[in-house]
Amino acid sequence: MAASRVPDLADVLAARQRIAPHLRPTPLYRYPALDALAGARVWVKHENHQPVGAFKVRGGVNLVSQLSAEERRRGVIAASTGNHGQSVAYAADLFGLRAVICMPEQANPVKVESMRALGAEVVFHGRDFDEAREYCEKQATEHGYRYIHSGNEPSLVAGVATYTLEILEAQPDTEVIVVPVGGGSGAAGACVVAKAVRPLVEVVAVQSEAAPAAYRSWRAGTLVEDTTSTFAEGLATRTAFELPQLILRALLDDFVLVPEEALKAATRLMIEKTRNLVEPAGAAALAAVLGAPGRFAGRKVAIICSGGNISPAQLAGLWSGGPG
Repeated sequence: MAASRVPDLADVLAARQRIAPHLRPTPLYRYPALDALAGARVWVKHENHQPVGAFKVRGGVNLVSQLSAEERRRGVIAASTGNHGQSVAYAADLFGLRAVICMPEQANPVKVESMRALGAEVVFHGRDFDEAREYCEKQATEHGYRYIHSGNEPSLVAGVATYTLEILEAQPDTEVIVVPVGGGSGAAGACVVAKAVRPLVEVVAVQSEAAPAAYRSWRAGTLVEDTTSTFAEGLATRTAFELPQLILRALLDDFVLVPEEALKAATRLMIEKTRNLVEPAGAAALAAVLGAPGRFAGRKVAIICSGGNISPAQLAGLWSGGPG
């Protein structure tokens, strides 16, 4: 699929029909304790309640359900720090395909175990996502797999955009949607839906200061690379992706960065106040809201809890003072 093909609301509505037999809508809950901290009315979209614990499974099911018989015969391959890989593995298992997932050598073991349990072959390569991605692309060419890029796939963006449909159906008067960004498919999907359904809804993207490639690309209006040292692997990309950036440049209202310490504090707060397991990337939206209280004061804000796949080591580190 060409990266220049921008999905629209009709694509998102079609995606919802495809994924409905396999995935239920996720909860949108309000927590008075978060309201008090933020000075706003905060709803949490619990994508951590998905079967693989993350939002990306919506896109995986939507894309794989549309593959041709020849593509299914060849099998699929993807590079991931975890949640995109789980999405592809889940969909491949659902539709009976072979899946190969390329991951960094120090990948989150919770996500690795999940992919293997779903029948995917996990291949470790490189220090970070982008080294795994470059290796993955070579393997796709050499072996003829259908390569599923984590961002430049219209069907992935349309699939993950369905969570924004659910938000606006449940709370039509939502004023702001705050979305964590790694590659940017979630924020791009939120923009596609929000600006088509209720243009006054403000969509704000958030990334870690320790992994700002997507933020810097949006600011520059062109794709740029940067370093990544964030402990939140769901946000850890060294380069931005063409399709999400194309959508974000046209439709996104704002893009902010949050410090690593703010991410850690928000992760602890999300776990304590919502009684849910939340991975650091899934707490990024709360970190952004708490970091700019004046901006969100008194407003109706939906924050995307993008995933809950936190490892035991990460979880222990949040309270012990060790590395996240």
